[in-house]
Amino acid sequence: MCAADIPGMTMTHAGKGYLHIWAFRAVGMRIRARCEGMTMSEKVDERVGRNRRAAGIILAIASIALGALVILAHLDLPEIVRLAGIGLVVVGLATVIGVDGAGHSRRWTRMLTGVAMVVAGIVVLVWQSASIRSLLWVMVTALIVHGVHTIVAAVRSETDRRVAGLFSGTAAVLLGLLCLVWPVLAIELIRYAVGAWLVFVGLRGLVDPWFHRRRSRATDRAESGLLRRWGRTILAVTVFLVVVALAIGSAVLLRGDDRPAPDGFYTSSEPLPAEAGMLLKAETLTVGVPPGADAWRILYTSTAPDDSVVAVSGTVIAPGDRTADPLPLLSVAHGTTGIVPRCAPSLSPTPFADGAGEALTQMVIQHGWAGVISDYSGLGTPGMHPYLVGEVEARNVLDASRAAQQLDGLNLSSETVVWGHSQGGHGALWTGQIAEDYAPELTVLGIAGMAPATDLYTLAEMSKGEVGGKTVSAYIAHSWNEVFPELDLAGRLNPGTAHGVEKIGELCFNEQDAIAALVRGTQIPEQVFPDSVLDGDLGEKLRENSPTGPWPAPVLIAQGLADPLVKPAMQQDWVDARCADGEPLDYRTFPGRDHNGVVAADSPLTPQLVSWTLDRWNRVAPTPTC
Repeated sequence: MCAADIPGMTMTHAGKGYLHIWAFRAVGMRIRARCEGMTMSEKVDERVGRNRRAAGIILAIASIALGALVILAHLDLPEIVRLAGIGLVVVGLATVIGVDGAGHSRRWTRMLTGVAMVVAGIVVLVWQSASIRSLLWVMVTALIVHGVHTIVAAVRSETDRRVAGLFSGTAAVLLGLLCLVWPVLAIELIRYAVGAWLVFVGLRGLVDPWFHRRRSRATDRAESGLLRRWGRTILAVTVFLVVVALAIGSAVLLRGDDRPAPDGFYTSSEPLPAEAGMLLKAETLTVGVPPGADAWRILYTSTAPDDSVVAVSGTVIAPGDRTADPLPLLSVAHGTTGIVPRCAPSLSPTPFADGAGEALTQMVIQHGWAGVISDYSGLGTPGMHPYLVGEVEARNVLDASRAAQQLDGLNLSSETVVWGHSQGGHGALWTGQIAEDYAPELTVLGIAGMAPATDLYTLAEMSKGEVGGKTVSAYIAHSWNEVFPELDLAGRLNPGTAHGVEKIGELCFNEQDAIAALVRGTQIPEQVFPDSVLDGDLGEKLRENSPTGPWPAPVLIAQGLADPLVKPAMQQDWVDARCADGEPLDYRTFPGRDHNGVVAADSPLTPQLVSWTLDRWNRVAPTPTC
């Protein structure tokens, strides 16, 4: 009866074979289509639809597999970026053929978005010479474009698709912006987020056609149909909430501290005297002072790298119950706190907790010593802090001890023991090294360096690819670019590192700021200085600022053997070299102690440091290990 519908053809004619073979073939497809109640164009559309669905399933599975691989596999940074590039190609192809589950959109916008994503993915895959940050920009652009496309398509869709599209599109845009904040994809948050996005797009591509077919077959089951209709929305909202949580977490981690800016105390209204070590002003300090102690903030004169006189701030602590007799003096060089004025220890809510803070408290409260801590120039006072510039640190420490002698109501001995941890250990060693020439009126009885930054070149070389090393290198790059302009460090950084260096330079290295600085360090994709710079004039400057002695008094070096920043191997080599030079060092190592753990309150070093310091005052013979 279907054949009878075709003009000029009957069942009899067909049965008797009056039609030629070519005519039968010409109308064969039309006969089948009419028999099934479909036009020729509808039949073609159905076949195209089946092919699209098959391609969509393949691409969706590929997207899910890539996302799972990014999340679960142990991959290095370039491999993760390459997989993300393949993912962009897959999602782009799905967008081109309209099986990405993004909803209804104009064909030209879908094609344009999909092609852009495919191109971005190919660029990520083949642009081998690009920096990670450059590749990231390509990927971020693709994420944002796809997100905007999804949002636009959602506006043209029915209610459930509209809500799902708005949430998933917004999530893609937020994820792209997050990738700019966290440019190193090895950070697990973004690695998981990109993988989750690929998995989500794949699941959406698989589930959406199934929902569509099921809804058309079961319109009479309203309650279960409602769940199916809004299933994609639940999935999209879940992904959106995950990305929002990542954004909030990023903001918290990178926010840093709300530290106060230096107030008027840190500037002098009067012309500075020409002599270094002069007390300019002092005021009582009450915040963070241990019970039983008195403390002051001081402003005094010292010398800058160019030998000009500058104002420097600091703190002084002394026992509250003291006699008129001269107090034994500790000259403390503090560890790394940052390189900008707001990072001064005297502005901290815990100004005496840095480094061996517990040992300092014991020396003041239990043994009646006074302590003087220089902020260093550029911390508190205006200007750039000359970070790890040894002679300047030493001048600041010695001038603080000179200025403290001029405080009213405080009688201090001219004999001192110098302490320092980390950067402060570097400063303490330099203080002992120049004391006799720079401040002959002070007598150094001993120098204690805890996890000191000794061999700066080797330290930079050994840790150049690590988070701590990148953070320290960022401080050096930011500071030395101004202190030593002839190095032109700002113009010689590795590509893609300048942004991270700038951000770290604005952060302090304690409390919440320290977390933010280290997190920023993780986002510097490569070592800060190219090897050619590190092995050239920068390396020479690092060697010039490494302390080598001689020292006029016994030297104690304390090193944690689990220190990830100041490497024990580097420290051992430096100690061996000093011993070979005839320096009688007392080198003590502490298994299981890391960089800060070696000076923690419960560290075995704490009682040893107190005892060693008292021995120096009492002229007990030292016990060098070389």
